[in-house]
Amino acid sequence: MDKDEAEVLLWQKMLEPYDKCGRLDIDACMESFMLYLEANRRTTNTVFHASLNPSPEDRLTDEQLRKIAGEYMERMGYGDQPYIVFKHKDIEREHLHIVSLRVDENGHKLPHDFEARHSMEILRDLERKYGLHPSIKGEEQTETSPPRSSENKL
Repeated sequence: MDKDEAEVLLWQKMLEPYDKCGRLDIDACMESFMLYLEANRRTTNTVFHASLNPSPEDRLTDEQLRKIAGEYMERMGYGDQPYIVFKHKDIEREHLHIVSLRVDENGHKLPHDFEARHSMEILRDLERKYGLHPSIKGEEQTETSPPRSSENKL
């Protein structure tokens, strides 16, 4: 954020992430998560992080990126969670980082079995729905195409 390589694109169920000078307020972001984290101190691996990487050939507006990120979170089962979406411009293409929690407001751990596989299925579906280029170069996506990377492509 300080190098002007990222910006907050979207946030949900969080305090305003900017201070009065327009800078990202990490303390406010953490405070938004604390009630959830304090409700369940037994769970490890409480933070959910996803990186969505559209093809450089796909020129998406901020509004389209917001819509895709929101739909992705909803379909992943994190749609009611607090989350923040950053748009990064630190490589040759813009991409998104989403940070949320795997613990709900009542302290219950959200199910995340097969999360990576589920994420890839959702991303393939979003590519088709929004007419985006397939993330695996030289291949058309099919329902049975296995993911070839641990990084989530979009």
